Amino acid sequence: MKLAVFFRNLNLGRPPAPTRQQLEAAFLEGGARSAQSFLTNGTLVFEPAPRSRGRREVEAACAILQRTLGFAEPAFVRPLPILAGLVARQPFRGIDPASVYERCITFLPDRFVLPQDAPRANASGNVRVLEYAAADMFSVSLKLGASPGSPNLFAERQFGVPATTRAWNTVVRLVERHAPLPP
Repeated sequence: MKLAVFFRNLNLGRPPAPTRQQLEAAFLEGGARSAQSFLTNGTLVFEPAPRSRGRREVEAACAILQRTLGFAEPAFVRPLPILAGLVARQPFRGIDPASVYERCITFLPDRFVLPQDAPRANASGNVRVLEYAAADMFSVSLKLGASPGSPNLFAERQFGVPATTRAWNTVVRLVERHAPLPP
Protein backbone atom coordinates (compact mmCIF):
# COMPACT_ATOMS: atom_id res chain seq x y z
CA MET A 1 0.00 0.00 0.00
CA LYS A 2 1.31 3.43 -0.90
CA LEU A 3 1.59 6.13 1.73
CA ALA A 4 1.70 9.90 1.51
CA VAL A 5 4.03 11.89 3.70
CA PHE A 6 3.54 15.59 4.37
CA PHE A 7 6.54 17.46 5.74
CA ARG A 8 6.31 20.62 7.79
CA ASN A 9 8.24 23.64 6.46
CA LEU A 10 9.71 21.89 3.43
CA ASN A 11 9.92 23.85 0.20
CA LEU A 12 12.02 21.85 -2.23
CA GLY A 13 15.38 23.35 -2.99
CA ARG A 14 15.23 26.16 -0.39
CA PRO A 15 18.02 25.45 2.10
CA PRO A 16 18.10 23.67 4.40
CA ALA A 17 15.30 21.75 2.65
CA PRO A 18 16.31 19.07 0.18
CA THR A 19 15.90 19.14 -3.56
CA ARG A 20 13.37 16.78 -5.14
CA GLN A 21 16.17 14.31 -5.91
CA GLN A 22 17.56 14.47 -2.37
CA LEU A 23 14.12 13.93 -0.83
CA GLU A 24 13.34 10.93 -3.02
CA ALA A 25 16.84 9.49 -2.50
CA ALA A 26 16.50 9.78 1.29
CA PHE A 27 13.37 7.61 1.19
CA LEU A 28 14.93 5.06 -1.14
CA GLU A 29 18.06 4.90 1.02
CA GLY A 30 15.77 4.62 4.06
CA GLY A 31 14.22 1.43 2.67
CA ALA A 32 11.24 2.57 0.60
CA ARG A 33 10.54 0.52 -2.55
CA SER A 34 9.58 3.68 -4.44
CA ALA A 35 9.41 7.40 -3.71
CA GLN A 36 7.93 10.19 -5.77
CA SER A 37 7.80 13.82 -4.70
CA PHE A 38 4.56 15.65 -5.44
CA LEU A 39 4.65 19.40 -6.06
CA THR A 40 7.26 21.48 -4.21
CA ASN A 41 5.65 21.70 -0.77
CA GLY A 42 7.17 18.68 0.95
CA THR A 43 4.59 16.12 -0.12
CA LEU A 44 5.81 12.70 -1.22
CA VAL A 45 4.23 9.34 -2.06
CA PHE A 46 6.18 6.21 -1.24
CA GLU A 47 5.77 2.49 -1.08
CA PRO A 48 7.21 0.98 2.08
CA ALA A 49 9.23 -2.20 2.19
CA PRO A 50 7.26 -5.46 2.41
CA ARG A 51 5.69 -6.01 5.84
CA SER A 52 6.42 -2.42 6.84
CA ARG A 53 3.81 0.16 7.79
CA GLY A 54 6.07 2.97 6.57
CA ARG A 55 7.10 4.51 9.88
CA ARG A 56 10.56 2.94 9.68
CA GLU A 57 11.19 4.40 6.20
CA VAL A 58 9.99 7.86 7.26
CA GLU A 59 12.19 7.86 10.36
CA ALA A 60 15.19 6.69 8.32
CA ALA A 61 14.59 9.33 5.62
CA CYS A 62 14.22 12.06 8.27
CA ALA A 63 17.49 10.97 9.89
CA ILE A 64 19.25 11.05 6.50
CA LEU A 65 17.90 14.54 5.75
CA GLN A 66 19.00 15.80 9.14
CA ARG A 67 22.46 14.23 8.91
CA THR A 68 23.19 15.33 5.33
CA LEU A 69 21.39 18.70 5.11
CA GLY A 70 20.58 19.76 8.64
CA PHE A 71 16.87 19.57 7.75
CA ALA A 72 14.88 18.58 10.84
CA GLU A 73 11.13 18.97 10.52
CA PRO A 74 8.36 16.54 11.35
CA ALA A 75 6.65 14.39 8.75
CA PHE A 76 3.02 13.29 8.87
CA VAL A 77 2.06 10.00 7.19
CA ARG A 78 -1.34 9.06 5.81
CA PRO A 79 -2.24 5.95 3.79
CA LEU A 80 -3.40 6.80 0.26
CA PRO A 81 -6.62 4.76 0.66
CA ILE A 82 -7.52 6.91 3.70
CA LEU A 83 -6.89 10.09 1.70
CA ALA A 84 -8.94 8.69 -1.18
CA GLY A 85 -11.77 8.02 1.25
CA LEU A 86 -11.60 11.61 2.49
CA VAL A 87 -11.70 12.94 -1.06
CA ALA A 88 -14.68 10.70 -1.88
CA ARG A 89 -16.46 11.97 1.24
CA GLN A 90 -16.15 15.56 -0.01
CA PRO A 91 -15.67 17.32 3.34
CA PHE A 92 -15.89 20.73 1.65
CA ARG A 93 -19.13 20.04 -0.18
CA GLY A 94 -21.24 23.16 -0.02
CA ILE A 95 -18.25 25.50 0.44
CA ASP A 96 -17.88 27.69 -2.63
CA PRO A 97 -14.11 28.02 -3.20
CA ALA A 98 -14.67 31.63 -4.31
CA SER A 99 -16.18 32.46 -0.91
CA VAL A 100 -13.03 31.63 1.07
CA TYR A 101 -9.33 32.29 0.72
CA GLU A 102 -8.50 28.55 0.87
CA ARG A 103 -9.98 25.19 1.85
CA CYS A 104 -7.39 23.37 3.98
CA ILE A 105 -6.52 20.12 5.67
CA THR A 106 -4.13 20.25 8.59
CA PHE A 107 -2.29 17.09 9.56
CA LEU A 108 -1.57 16.59 13.25
CA PRO A 109 0.63 13.85 14.77
CA ASP A 110 -0.72 10.33 14.20
CA ARG A 111 -1.46 9.52 17.82
CA PHE A 112 -2.65 12.97 18.81
CA VAL A 113 -5.97 12.93 20.63
CA LEU A 114 -8.06 16.02 19.99
CA PRO A 115 -9.77 17.52 23.02
CA GLN A 116 -13.55 17.15 22.94
CA ASP A 117 -13.98 20.89 23.25
CA ALA A 118 -11.55 21.77 20.43
CA PRO A 119 -12.35 25.26 19.17
CA ARG A 120 -14.05 25.89 15.84
CA ALA A 121 -12.36 29.20 15.01
CA ASN A 122 -9.39 31.34 15.90
CA ALA A 123 -9.81 34.60 17.81
CA SER A 124 -9.74 36.80 14.72
CA GLY A 125 -12.26 34.60 12.89
CA ASN A 126 -10.12 34.14 9.79
CA VAL A 127 -9.73 30.39 10.40
CA ARG A 128 -12.92 28.37 10.73
CA VAL A 129 -12.82 24.67 11.46
CA LEU A 130 -15.47 22.63 9.68
CA GLU A 131 -14.51 19.29 11.16
CA TYR A 132 -11.96 17.42 13.21
CA ALA A 133 -11.48 13.84 12.03
CA ALA A 134 -8.95 11.58 13.74
CA ALA A 135 -5.70 13.61 13.58
CA ASP A 136 -6.87 15.83 10.72
CA MET A 137 -8.45 19.27 10.81
CA PHE A 138 -10.62 20.49 7.93
CA SER A 139 -10.89 24.26 7.83
CA VAL A 140 -11.30 27.31 5.68
CA SER A 141 -8.98 30.27 5.67
CA LEU A 142 -10.49 33.71 5.19
CA LYS A 143 -8.83 36.97 4.27
CA LEU A 144 -10.52 39.45 6.58
CA GLY A 145 -7.61 41.91 6.75
CA ALA A 146 -4.23 42.27 5.15
CA SER A 147 -3.39 38.57 5.24
CA PRO A 148 -5.35 35.32 5.30
CA GLY A 149 -5.78 33.15 8.36
CA SER A 150 -3.29 30.35 8.96
CA PRO A 151 -4.85 27.02 9.94
CA ASN A 152 -1.37 25.67 10.67
CA LEU A 153 -0.52 28.45 13.10
CA PHE A 154 -3.94 28.09 14.72
CA ALA A 155 -3.52 24.31 15.21
CA GLU A 156 0.03 24.53 16.54
CA ARG A 157 -0.83 27.28 19.03
CA GLN A 158 -4.09 25.68 20.10
CA PHE A 159 -2.81 22.15 20.62
CA GLY A 160 0.91 22.68 21.31
CA VAL A 161 2.03 20.09 18.73
CA PRO A 162 3.63 20.44 15.31
CA ALA A 163 1.33 20.33 12.30
CA THR A 164 1.41 20.85 8.56
CA THR A 165 -1.31 22.19 6.31
CA ARG A 166 -2.10 21.67 2.65
CA ALA A 167 -4.65 23.26 0.39
CA TRP A 168 -7.44 20.75 -0.08
CA ASN A 169 -6.90 20.82 -3.83
CA THR A 170 -3.38 19.44 -3.26
CA VAL A 171 -4.82 16.34 -1.61
CA VAL A 172 -7.45 15.97 -4.35
CA ARG A 173 -4.76 16.14 -7.03
CA LEU A 174 -2.52 13.73 -5.10
CA VAL A 175 -5.33 11.18 -4.91
CA GLU A 176 -6.23 11.65 -8.58
CA ARG A 177 -2.62 10.93 -9.54
CA HIS A 178 -1.71 8.14 -7.12
CA ALA A 179 -4.96 6.54 -5.91
CA PRO A 180 -7.70 7.30 -8.41
CA LEU A 181 -11.22 6.87 -7.16
CA PRO A 182 -13.45 4.37 -8.93
CA PRO A 183 -15.79 5.96 -11.53
